[in-house]
Amino acid sequence: MMNATLPSPHAAIARESPKPEWLRLPAPGSRCRFTGLSRSTLNELTIPGPANAGTPPVKSVVLRKRGALRGIRLISYDSLMGYLNELA
Repeated sequence: MMNATLPSPHAAIARESPKPEWLRLPAPGSRCRFTGLSRSTLNELTIPGPANAGTPPVKSVVLRKRGALRGIRLISYDSLMGYLNELA
C-alpha cells in the first residue's frame, strides 16, 4: 500500500487566489472582486478631484500609448488594502 500525501486545503486556496500587485477597474455596473467597491468609488479613491481634495489616497497608474487620450487605470492592491485597513 502506498502512502499518498494529500495537499492541504490551505495550499489549494493559496494557489487559486494569489494576491495581485495591480487591480484593473471593474467593468461599469460591476464591483471589484477583491473589495466589493464600485467602479465610481474606486475612481474617487484614485483620481485627483474634489472628493479627495486633489490628493488621491490610493496609488494608481494609467497605461496608455503615446498620444492616446484613453488608457487602462491600474490600482495598487497594497495601497488600496492599506487605505481600507486604515478606515477599519
